Amino acid sequence: MYLTLCQCTLACRGVMTHSSIMVDVGKWPIFTLLSPQEIASIRKACVFGTSANEAIYITHSDEVFVFGLNCSNCLGTGDNQSTIVPKKLEALCGKKISSLSYGSGPHVVLCTEDGEVYAWGHNGYSQLGNGTTNQGITPVQVCTNLLIKKVVEVACGSHHSMALSLDGDLYAWGYNNCGQVGSGSTANQPTPRRVSNCLQGKIVVGIACGQTSSMAVVNNGEVYGWGYNGNGQLGLGNNGNQLTPCRVAALHSVCVLQIACGYAHTLALTDEGLLYAWGANTYGQLGTGNKSNQLSPVQIMMEKERVVEIAACHSAHTSAAKTQSGQVYMWGQCRGQSVTFPHLTHFACTDDVFACFATPAVMWRLLSVEHEDFLTVAESLKKEFDSPETSDLKFRVDGKYIHVHKAVLKIRCEHFRTMFQSYWNEDMKEVIEIDQFSYPVYRAFLEYLYTDSVDLPPEDAIGLLDLATSYCENRLKKLCQHIIKRGITVENAFSLLSAAVRYDAEVQIHFQFSDYANEVVTNTTIILFIVCFCCIDLEYEVFNKAMQNIVTTVIGTHSCSSVSIDLKRKHEYYSVFPASWGLRVSASLLCLPPVPSLLSSQGRHPLCLPSSVCNEGWRLFKLLHGRHFQVNSNIQSPLSARIAVLHCVPVLHLNDFGEPCEDLEEFCFKFCVNHLTEVTQTTAFWQMDGPLLKEFIAKASKCGAFKN
Repeated sequence: MYLTLCQCTLACRGVMTHSSIMVDVGKWPIFTLLSPQEIASIRKACVFGTSANEAIYITHSDEVFVFGLNCSNCLGTGDNQSTIVPKKLEALCGKKISSLSYGSGPHVVLCTEDGEVYAWGHNGYSQLGNGTTNQGITPVQVCTNLLIKKVVEVACGSHHSMALSLDGDLYAWGYNNCGQVGSGSTANQPTPRRVSNCLQGKIVVGIACGQTSSMAVVNNGEVYGWGYNGNGQLGLGNNGNQLTPCRVAALHSVCVLQIACGYAHTLALTDEGLLYAWGANTYGQLGTGNKSNQLSPVQIMMEKERVVEIAACHSAHTSAAKTQSGQVYMWGQCRGQSVTFPHLTHFACTDDVFACFATPAVMWRLLSVEHEDFLTVAESLKKEFDSPETSDLKFRVDGKYIHVHKAVLKIRCEHFRTMFQSYWNEDMKEVIEIDQFSYPVYRAFLEYLYTDSVDLPPEDAIGLLDLATSYCENRLKKLCQHIIKRGITVENAFSLLSAAVRYDAEVQIHFQFSDYANEVVTNTTIILFIVCFCCIDLEYEVFNKAMQNIVTTVIGTHSCSSVSIDLKRKHEYYSVFPASWGLRVSASLLCLPPVPSLLSSQGRHPLCLPSSVCNEGWRLFKLLHGRHFQVNSNIQSPLSARIAVLHCVPVLHLNDFGEPCEDLEEFCFKFCVNHLTEVTQTTAFWQMDGPLLKEFIAKASKCGAFKN
């Protein structure tokens, strides 16, 4: 799910947002609890809490839901129970939330488009503004002094709250041990009180809160701070607390547009794109290259381009900034590391910095979905699969058409990249007939190339596994095996076993001799006919080296010689396909001394190949299967021994260590044995072929399955 940041004047905690940027809400782990349907319904969202374990979101229909740990009743559900299933907050549905902030208790404060303020959660210091210290278990409107005001923005420190009205008046309430409410005393403020003194007559346009400090920007670019100042976070040149707003004199020559507060540090952005920082620097959060606190504003990122956005959050020691060209930098505490210089990231927005590197991984502002028809590249590809409007190629399978894009197939699949060459007839066709695979299987394969996913029942997945083996799509093979093994049940176990037996029977390799096999065995030399698929202009040296590698792999330590046709000099080929196809195959003759022990009684040569060789052999088999070898008469064999043309057949799959890969048939067999009583009562069991049933019973008996 991707959220975008809406254009607005000032976002949560006084930071301006800019052009629409895609934000992946899935980067916050808590959202993995939601279903795809719930994710798709989100219009706005915020992750909060001391461990980023609570979340609130607003849907497109303006319903409000919460889920998570529920510390201090911060979910507002009316109880203290945690929930991984979203619960609706009826009191806020339809209220059109415009700004939201949270404290460390945590407590939550928000305002609506109508200017109403609601609060709930921890209230030990009257930070909910209702005149009590009782926890707020449900959202309650904050009324005192705010009913006649239209509030446009809220901000929270650890245990105090602020609200900014449309006409520029600022109100604060809650914990005031350091003067962060700005009342002139250190007594807690139980209800909203207007912050005046130096702000009297000023029009406040932006607000932000540190843990126990407060900052404000007025419309002429002046910056004011009050509250705790032990680390210099007020930027006044000293570390004394301030009980009322005090102007940051060091910024008198600049016009500040945005202000952001971290746990105990502050960032300010001017109208010229200059960035200033001051306050605590234990983790390098000021970006000055050291860890020394700064009592007054210091300009940073001077060598960078114009900064357009800054980000910080009172619950973290992390800072972030975005430049005019869209580059995002981060510094401070990043996943436990102290980054003292602004570090260029690969992110597209500052929000991703907090999702991936802040501790806790909260959202530093309320994210809003922008209603635009935006599709990612992956989503666009998925949408265009089997689209007649944009396709340039059709596959016809079982009389049905599948519309695809040749470029996509060439990019995604080596089989098609080879097929769509200028000297292949397929490259000129608008419709390609497929008769080796069923329609559901081939459609699933093509859709996989567009989506990287497979949606097939396990019975069809075996057919797709066959295709994946044929086309050397190793990742697809793993997906199919996963589907089959996860989808096997008592009802389909024997059906899958039957299919697996047929599949594994196909992939057993033997170089099966032709009708001349017996005669060849009696001669002095066995000649294997190995076919190598290649381009017309393949260099001889490249071809010969490839063949020698295959020879070494196949024959092993047996003495042999290889006689290869010099393609570069003679340009002679063994034609395998009909001339109309425009295809050619190069060949090599391998001389293998007669080794009777290698021949079975059926005249088969049980040579096993590693998967690197087998995959190519299997792919060639699928291409050549059912077609006759036509040998050009003008090519003379360099050997006097009679040539036995071997059928190109599938390969027994071994890993590169020469060990058999996991056997699908064996997996299905074991499942049937482990659930013998249940599976023998299914229809599929009694519909098995007689020989297969007999073989199963015999094999199961050897395992002791019928001893009871």
